[in-house]
Amino acid sequence: MKLGPGGRILIGMLAGVALGAVLGERVAAIQPLGDLFITLLVLAAAPLVFFNLLAGLTSLADTRTLGRLAGKTFGYFLSTELVALSLGLGAAALLRPGDGMRLTESAAEQVTGPVGEAPSVADVLLDMIPSNVFRAFGDGNVVQLVVLGLLLGVATLALGDGPRARLATLYEDAARLFRRLVHMILWTAPVGIGALVAVTVGRYGAELISPMARFLAGLWGAQLVIVTGYMLLLRFFSDYRPAHFLRVSGSLWATTAATTSSLASLSVGLETARRLGLPRGVYSFALPLGVQLNKDGTAAMLGAVLIFTAQAAGVSFSPADFVTILLLGLLLSEGSGGVPGGGFVIALIYVQALNLPIEVAAIVGGIYRLVDMGNTTVNIMGDMVGASLVARSEARRT
Repeated sequence: MKLGPGGRILIGMLAGVALGAVLGERVAAIQPLGDLFITLLVLAAAPLVFFNLLAGLTSLADTRTLGRLAGKTFGYFLSTELVALSLGLGAAALLRPGDGMRLTESAAEQVTGPVGEAPSVADVLLDMIPSNVFRAFGDGNVVQLVVLGLLLGVATLALGDGPRARLATLYEDAARLFRRLVHMILWTAPVGIGALVAVTVGRYGAELISPMARFLAGLWGAQLVIVTGYMLLLRFFSDYRPAHFLRVSGSLWATTAATTSSLASLSVGLETARRLGLPRGVYSFALPLGVQLNKDGTAAMLGAVLIFTAQAAGVSFSPADFVTILLLGLLLSEGSGGVPGGGFVIALIYVQALNLPIEVAAIVGGIYRLVDMGNTTVNIMGDMVGASLVARSEARRT
């Protein structure tokens, strides 16, 4: 029987688990294999996002359709992030992982001084506009590429039929080229993902029996509730059944958990959306934008880290404080980069902005790879479910 991509990746993951368990921290020698896989996916992500978006936009009837898509997509993003942040806060408040935790002097010495500032709404909006096209591609800044693609897509729709058709063909051919590149890269996925899993098991396996197990249980429990909510939305408000959705997208979740990089996973996500049969005009817009603006897993993590730190420091919040906590958490979750560890820096800024000790970095930072596995998976799953819901809503209009 011929194995599909999901089956080959599963075998690679199981081999990685066994190798990590046997070799322990010595398995770090194969880390470059995993890093190479992530680098290749990130290499393909920027041009794939850009040309897929342009090809999708030029297939739309007019700019009014684009405006309708944007309204539905942003409404979904805001609603699910508020729920996710609240669940993270609630899970940590319920399990109280910070009770009895003492921040030692040696831990405090590991993180000193300010770690950054919370961005203003104006800063977030201005940072979405690329000042240099080549720099946006070079930095792999997905949200800037989306904005550039939107502007060029609208300009293409405004052209006459002849130029519009020629450009649409060019965009489609370029998108097909980079999809082929992603197919080639995915042939290395069993080795790359297997290496990443092996290093994670070898380096962090023992942490699962440490006092941080309660923190991880709370966070992963909150993220599991979020995933359950996604499946219910799919069941009742989309054309997909949860079992079919998870089966077709299995290789994507292996990639998100292993790479812990939303940007690296985006290439696989776009291909998965195509295999699910989602309209390109919807997924080529929603998925890249979601990588930057819709991070339900990261939002849940921010809430859990904040409450964990407050408990460890003996600080309690009043009901009125939670308005500020929710608004700041929403703003900061938009600022976490789609790369491994990006959310941790945002967590430090979140803690510092609310006048809590950032010594939490010495505790949560030690297991952040495990934390980020759930963050990235839920982030990307939220984008995929959102695209499915918007696609169903648009189909009902026709």
